[in-house]
Amino acid sequence: MSNSSLNPGVVSGKDYQTLIKACKEGGYALPAVNVVGTDSINAVLEAAQKNKSDVIVQLSNGGAEFYAGKGMDDSFQAKVLGAVSAARHVHLLAEHYGVCVVLHTDHANKKLIPWIEALLDHGEAFYKETGKPLFTSHMLDLSEEDIDFNLSESKRLLERMVKIDMSIEIELGVTGGEEDGVGSDEIDNDKLYTQPEDCLKAWDILSPIGHFSLAASFGNVHGVYKPGNVKLRPEILKNSQALVQETHGTAHNPLDLVFHGGSGSEKAKIEEALTYGVFKMNIDTDTQFAFAEGVGKFVMANEKAFKHQIDPESGEPYKKQYDPRKWLREGEVAMIERLDEAFADLKATGKSLALKKSEVKAA
Repeated sequence: MSNSSLNPGVVSGKDYQTLIKACKEGGYALPAVNVVGTDSINAVLEAAQKNKSDVIVQLSNGGAEFYAGKGMDDSFQAKVLGAVSAARHVHLLAEHYGVCVVLHTDHANKKLIPWIEALLDHGEAFYKETGKPLFTSHMLDLSEEDIDFNLSESKRLLERMVKIDMSIEIELGVTGGEEDGVGSDEIDNDKLYTQPEDCLKAWDILSPIGHFSLAASFGNVHGVYKPGNVKLRPEILKNSQALVQETHGTAHNPLDLVFHGGSGSEKAKIEEALTYGVFKMNIDTDTQFAFAEGVGKFVMANEKAFKHQIDPESGEPYKKQYDPRKWLREGEVAMIERLDEAFADLKATGKSLALKKSEVKAA
């Protein structure tokens, strides 16, 4: 178990690697929660604080576009500025929640490479201004492309990222399902399972340049499906780790692995994956549903307030019920409750590396 401590707030560079090392040595992982606005970001930060755990906040391209506002005419600009705005929001607030936060962008396929490059433009400017990168890492998901193109593009962008203390996340093999326009339900079964030799190839090309994490597919699927549809095989992760370790004489579990499509997964499979060097598990579908369920329950319980400002019979005003702060908060609370479960499943509860306020001042 790591005895390292970090300043609360957004972590990057060596601090990010310290956090990953603590996860792997401690046998736990961090939930990576997709967010779409300040409500979901604040709920994630509150949940991390409540559970005394560090956390990963991430945006898909669609989430970033929504954050900027659907009224923006330029969709690409909205994807860029939404991500930048969300990142600055997290930078401003994270340290005040007293936890360490990893800032990340989710799946970016070939057509979204310009999005990543535009975010790096902003990241380089932010680094010049503050000495820190805007994001901890970006994901480049070229798993649908030829592996040589996947790794050469990942190498090219990582060479740019390391100059501002950033990491990259890549994907080998394909996560089933679809998320914000990335992915498909029609995938050959063999592509859902990454080959250990491909993981070794990624290590050989990327590790000499800088830090990378790897989403290796072992039957993962975005979304929630009926039991029996998803066949998770975590032993693929074990075999990939073993091949890299044996080839290069590294320490145990050298690859920093990511579990995509975590929503709805069997808890036993999650627990097994943790033993193979998984430090991050994506959760989106379940937290989306939790937020919606929380709002929905409140609306159904206060149905009249969402049809009338004033009760047509008693004259009672309903402002306290239809005030957005009231029902949006119900969504946040429900999302936090679902994240309580995620932190527990990933064994991350109570394991934050963040220094307390008094310790930060002393330091």
